Amino acid sequence: MDADSGGGEEPGSSPGGELPGDDSPHGFLEAYGRGLRMGSFEWDLSSGLMHMDGNAHDVFDLLPQEYDGHPESLGVRVPTADAGRLDAIVSQALKSGEENYGTYFRIRTRDGALRWTHTRGYIRRDEDGRPRRIVGIVRDATDELNDATVQHERAVRAAARRRETSVVQNTTAALAHARTVRDVIDVLRETHGVENLGATSFVMGLVRAGRIHLVAEGPRGSFVPGTHVTRIDDPYPMSEVVRTLTPRFIESPQDFADSYPLLWPHIDHLGIRSAAYLPLIAQARPIGVVGLLYHDRKGFSDSERNVLVALGSSIAQSLQRAMFYEQEKDLAQGLQQAMLPRTIPNVPGADIAVRYRSASLGRDIGGDWYDVIPLPGGRVGAVIGDVQGHDTHAAAVMGQLRIVLRAYAAEGHTPATVMARASVFLHELDTERFATCLYAETDLSTGVVQFVRAGHLDPLLRRTDGMCRKVPVEGGLPLGLSAEFGRLEYPVTTVELDPGEMLLLCTDGLVEQPGTDLDDGMQALSTLVGNGPADIDRLADRLCNSVDERGGDDDVALLLLRRRGAGAARSGGRLTEHVPPGDPEALAAARHMIRAAVRAWGAADRTDEIELVADELVTNALMHTEGPAIVTLRVLTGTDRRLRVDVEDTSSALPRRREAGEDGVSGRGLLLVDRLADVWGVEARGGGKCVWCEFVVRARG
Repeated sequence: MDADSGGGEEPGSSPGGELPGDDSPHGFLEAYGRGLRMGSFEWDLSSGLMHMDGNAHDVFDLLPQEYDGHPESLGVRVPTADAGRLDAIVSQALKSGEENYGTYFRIRTRDGALRWTHTRGYIRRDEDGRPRRIVGIVRDATDELNDATVQHERAVRAAARRRETSVVQNTTAALAHARTVRDVIDVLRETHGVENLGATSFVMGLVRAGRIHLVAEGPRGSFVPGTHVTRIDDPYPMSEVVRTLTPRFIESPQDFADSYPLLWPHIDHLGIRSAAYLPLIAQARPIGVVGLLYHDRKGFSDSERNVLVALGSSIAQSLQRAMFYEQEKDLAQGLQQAMLPRTIPNVPGADIAVRYRSASLGRDIGGDWYDVIPLPGGRVGAVIGDVQGHDTHAAAVMGQLRIVLRAYAAEGHTPATVMARASVFLHELDTERFATCLYAETDLSTGVVQFVRAGHLDPLLRRTDGMCRKVPVEGGLPLGLSAEFGRLEYPVTTVELDPGEMLLLCTDGLVEQPGTDLDDGMQALSTLVGNGPADIDRLADRLCNSVDERGGDDDVALLLLRRRGAGAARSGGRLTEHVPPGDPEALAAARHMIRAAVRAWGAADRTDEIELVADELVTNALMHTEGPAIVTLRVLTGTDRRLRVDVEDTSSALPRRREAGEDGVSGRGLLLVDRLADVWGVEARGGGKCVWCEFVVRARG
């Protein structure tokens, strides 16, 4: 088959017409007979998924796990030119109301060899005539097209189909799939691009800064020294075409020798009899030039010249689109890299590894980000997030969110407050984007981690024995949405991270797999993390490589944090909750934090006592002052291990203990504190005070 053909069959194909009454792929197989290297497929046009059987996988030389159900993933085997032509044939059949189509195309096998393949598809439509699915077969047709008789038929039919309009249409269809300048060159190098035009080879130059840069050479041995970069006023055909903005048709070797005496002696031995140099013009300016070199052509008819001029216009449009694509991609990637942290700080007591992997396809970039925020008192904040969308705007919003999250955390706000303020900030931006986020604040001296989740994936925890599990974190709405709907309450989930244990925070690109739901993806990721190397940097690399291996096409950000072995404990680690007056939900959140922290710190036997005393102190602060209460928990070590509770308020009036009568409903608060706490007291704090108490708890085993 000539790859320049449009719709319809190639030589050696079975005739069109009705297919068997059985519209399943198996019916096709029965119709074409047995014993051939043949497989079947069924393509659901609504979902875009195409199921192929094992024989079809063999025809494409693909392992089952290498095919995700999307026809686009077959691009690793189908050359760009053939993919464009095949796409045009199927689209034409769907639009024109045809019941079936058939064509030949090539695949590149795993060892790099090209083989011919034939496909026939039968289009099933609903009662309104809309196409719903395609069932069909693919079969290896290499031997068939190598037969001398069929080759002769192929040449005759191809010659009849080389009508002038077909040349431009098919090449344009193939160029429509070209994303980069290299893709454009590859399309023209394919049989579909150059040999379809009767040319032996081609050369291409791009205009940059007043010079012509050669980006594609002609046949082997055709490179002329000193012509890799040439000036526009040099005596070469490419320079002449750029200067005059008109094509140059060289109709004979003598014409070549007379017109370009400096060039001809270097290429005389190549057997070139004629050439066509076409200006590539976009927006009224030259962006390049392409030259087609012929061995067996002498002269160009008017119709042939018109075809080549039209082809030059098509190439110029594709080339400009590819150049814009590459410029935008470079700009987008540079913007995103500038928005991410340039370095990760050295955090005493923790090993940290971060990775960012951009999508392998497309110029669009995402809003995925990570951040590590050193905090006072031996604490560290870890952030992972994803702004909606894949464009430069998403990256810009991401950068702003990363900065404000860092600022709010550094100001000393609690994790829930950090998330709520970030949501308000995003809502007030001039954008309709929202973002998912997970914030983990870790006290490295005690191992207590406070998680706040805004519509993001749960984190994973890998234990020292290699077992890995998901940490269920109660969550709130994504950033921006929670502010829009007035639901800024973010619950806090508290867990304990033992020395040697590791947290994984990631975006969904690390989890999502075609044809797999999120829970299965998280389970697969847990297994991968659990079986991964102990070295934190090697594990981060392994996780990114796993995305490349399965062909993931989304951005990925990940953050690994491992708590180092316990050293001398410090008193600086703490957990803090801000409780405003008249806010029962904040009071409930403080109680939850106290209960979870006490249990996580190994003081479960005194949970009730500590929670009761802390609740009494917070309630007193809210009842007897006009401002908020700030409750802080921390573990102190010395001759014994103690858990300290501080409750600050804005009143300088000191509390006093008084006796309650038999029927009194108040007056017993400080009595409870005195009875249950091992020691307590009051400290002046600026314009307010702090009531504190300490409980002796068991040392960690």
